[in-house]
Amino acid sequence: MPRTVDLRALPYRLDDDGVSWVEETLAGLTLEQKVGQLFVNLFHFGQDTFSGNVGSNAEILDRYRIGGARYHGGSAAEVQGLINSLQAASRIPLLVAANCESGGNGASNDGTYIATGAQCEASGGEEVPYRTGLVSGREAGALGVNVIFAPIVDILTNWRNTIVNTRAHGTTASDVIRSTGAKARGIRDANQDIAVCIKHFPGDGSEERDQHLVLGVNELSPGDWDASYGQVYRHHIDAGVEMIMAGHIALPAYSKKLDPSLADRDIMPATLAPELLQDLLKTQLGFNGVVITDASHMLGMTSAMRRQDYVPRAIASGCDMFLFFNDTAEDFGFMVDGVRNGVITAERLDDAVRRVLGLKAKLGLPAKQVAGTLQRTPDDLAVIGCEEHLRWQAEAADASITLVKNTLDQLPIRPETHRRIRLYYLDTEGGGIYESSPVARDTIVAELENRGFEVTLNDGSSRVKGPTLAYRNEVDAAIVVANIVGYAAENNYRIRWKTPMSTDCPWYVHEVPTVMVSLNFTTHLHDATMVKAYINAYNDNPQTIRLVIDKLMGDSEFRGQYNDLVWTEKWQAKL
Repeated sequence: MPRTVDLRALPYRLDDDGVSWVEETLAGLTLEQKVGQLFVNLFHFGQDTFSGNVGSNAEILDRYRIGGARYHGGSAAEVQGLINSLQAASRIPLLVAANCESGGNGASNDGTYIATGAQCEASGGEEVPYRTGLVSGREAGALGVNVIFAPIVDILTNWRNTIVNTRAHGTTASDVIRSTGAKARGIRDANQDIAVCIKHFPGDGSEERDQHLVLGVNELSPGDWDASYGQVYRHHIDAGVEMIMAGHIALPAYSKKLDPSLADRDIMPATLAPELLQDLLKTQLGFNGVVITDASHMLGMTSAMRRQDYVPRAIASGCDMFLFFNDTAEDFGFMVDGVRNGVITAERLDDAVRRVLGLKAKLGLPAKQVAGTLQRTPDDLAVIGCEEHLRWQAEAADASITLVKNTLDQLPIRPETHRRIRLYYLDTEGGGIYESSPVARDTIVAELENRGFEVTLNDGSSRVKGPTLAYRNEVDAAIVVANIVGYAAENNYRIRWKTPMSTDCPWYVHEVPTVMVSLNFTTHLHDATMVKAYINAYNDNPQTIRLVIDKLMGDSEFRGQYNDLVWTEKWQAKL
């Protein structure tokens, strides 16, 4: 039998009053109101309506009684105002989530970035990930957020994977446990009233594709999964993680072990696979908390079957919350129909809603609602971007910026010896969920010039290189900066030169000292094996850029550590 929730056990540990609130609230809900608790909506700034509806947010909250909310963008003040208004309009307090994977910048546009998962790994210890979690919890909590969709506990073993290249905390289970365990502790130490949501079960990082675009597949055998991803999930479950996000990722070998009747055509992403959610996660691993789907518009889910079918099947399979509406009225109707036609049993519906309400009780949301303390105040916003957090941002960058190679001993690069710099700036040509900072290039130029360098920016539009001797006479050193950012427009992201065989391509590595710096992905040596000095810097914020230049000039030591995926299985990359 599928495991059902125990509200007195981890991660809830509710007392009699908490259990009574859950049971009394559940008993007072109509079928439609129970269904509403399953949904998390994505709110956008600049509009006061849900997708697919005409009406204010307050009217929609009253009509559908949704269980949770997420939002996109917004300053700290805007986000806090939105969350306050949503909580004021909701009869049952909302779970409000933010994607704080790298710090408070995941909660608001002006929040403090600290470190990505890759940067946490490169720092080699627990301080950077712990501080990342601490800042996430402090800044998100000041806005009214009570669920953080982090840390990412995927294990990066395929260097071609770019959807979690910078977001994963390591290449082994032990490294991921160490780093993500520290980040989760930081979140909890910052704010006991914020739930941790780890992702993406059953685990990304072993293949190169992106579930935004296609069904992900984790091909590990059951034994190998138990010894790797399974250990990571056991660690966090034992530590009391409240929520787990199921990815649109299949685990075929384990699915067939748990249900030998399954053929290849029957294999589903975890979000639609009861053998993975109910049998593996909730029963075998003993997870007693809330399972939430990854975003329901991702093709890893939409390609499985009709939306009319997979909306209720997600809950029937063992998910407890459904992330994002397509059309609010339509999806709500699909879910209600799924209950009425028996796809979702009454027992499974009540179990899912109990888990959702139980988490709200654990976080103290009902008591805060009664006391009138659910909403946060403008005074709480003082922590956003505070001096301590900005100092930690700089210290995280200093601890993690990584010199991967310098085989020709070309560093340091200083204005006294390499005054004339040719700068090659490579970025993404749009289309992804995330974009590189439009000001990063100008920040690099200004910072170099402030240090006494003369900088010429290469436009990359021409194939004409000109005489190589003239290049050597005009250029003292070349700096190549890759700021490739994306996700969800391509299955993996690589360097794309502006023009075939253009002047951007590193034809000059034997003409002048050449250093390449990546401000995001860690595996660009695959496309630039000829570069003899290569640095991973992990982010394009001004603090990081300043520290990279300090280290290029020899004014600061490189302290970061790299993993072997940086070599992309190419012996030339090490030369």
